[in-house]
Amino acid sequence: MAATRTMKENYLGMAKGIAPDFLLQYSYGVNPYSKRAPLTIGSGPSILRERRTADGGYDVWGVKYVANREAGFAGLPEPGNFILDDITKWRDVIKAPDLSDVDWEKVAKKDMENLAKSGLDPNQSALSFHMHGGYFQELMAFMGFVEGLCAIQEEPEEVYALFDYMCSFYEDVAKKSIKYYNAELYQITDDVAAWGAPFVSPKQYRELIKPFQVREAQIGNDLGIPIAMHCCGKCDMLVDDWVEFGVRFWDPPQTCNDLLSIQKKYGNKIILAGCFDVLGDMLSPNYSEEKFKQDVRDCIDTYSKEALFVFNHWLFGDPDNDLFNDRNRWMTEVVESYGLDIYK
Repeated sequence: MAATRTMKENYLGMAKGIAPDFLLQYSYGVNPYSKRAPLTIGSGPSILRERRTADGGYDVWGVKYVANREAGFAGLPEPGNFILDDITKWRDVIKAPDLSDVDWEKVAKKDMENLAKSGLDPNQSALSFHMHGGYFQELMAFMGFVEGLCAIQEEPEEVYALFDYMCSFYEDVAKKSIKYYNAELYQITDDVAAWGAPFVSPKQYRELIKPFQVREAQIGNDLGIPIAMHCCGKCDMLVDDWVEFGVRFWDPPQTCNDLLSIQKKYGNKIILAGCFDVLGDMLSPNYSEEKFKQDVRDCIDTYSKEALFVFNHWLFGDPDNDLFNDRNRWMTEVVESYGLDIYK
């Protein structure tokens, strides 16, 4: 009997076009309804998050975050408390911390020890190097959406200069530290889109955001590790750009995108880790378990035909909300039963 591959081997193999042993599920951390190891473990310098706390705290740039039960304790910039009100004054406000004296090997060693203490096993899950939430998202956190979007429209040169400054900081951190984290993926994150359309035009994305994602991706490309992109919303018009600079995994491609066309165009060159959304009546307490599970099976049937894909959807919210918890459990049960034979 052939040896069983780890979740890491199954997942990373997909970037090379190798079918997994069974349908995989991406769940943004440990899935409490599964005995499988997570596909990835987030790694990267904790020093960039040392001021973040369970109830929010501050990011590396000084933005205050808050969290609440209803949002599943996900940290969001504190409403109305913006640190930058004039993009032309960003040099006076946005200051990268001085990390010149940091012993990166020591920091990484401690971070990896903390991963082990949490019960996560890098022998089973791929180590994904990740540093920040994205250039667009950071600008919105600095200024709020109204002023941030106005800055992009009215002062693109200043936005570019700010992003260049931030990227230089992140590049420096990555180049000094990534070798100590045994990274097997390079994670890029930036939610540049809403459900119906991107927040910026494709032209603005290519001029103001893409250049800095390219610079970061090059670090992973130079190491020969796959690039993963996290971007929610309607952003399928940007996939060509992502593939161009080496993105091999996209999470979570939501159903507002033309996902089948992407699969037909690129096959296994970019792996879609998503393709399912819980919307409308599916969130009704009266929506039956069997009907919901059939929706999941229909999704699997649809997106496993054209190319390899990873099932990915997770409802975040009050951890005691059984409506959310039931649906997360139902999705997992279908993936781990119906999904067993998909790639055999």
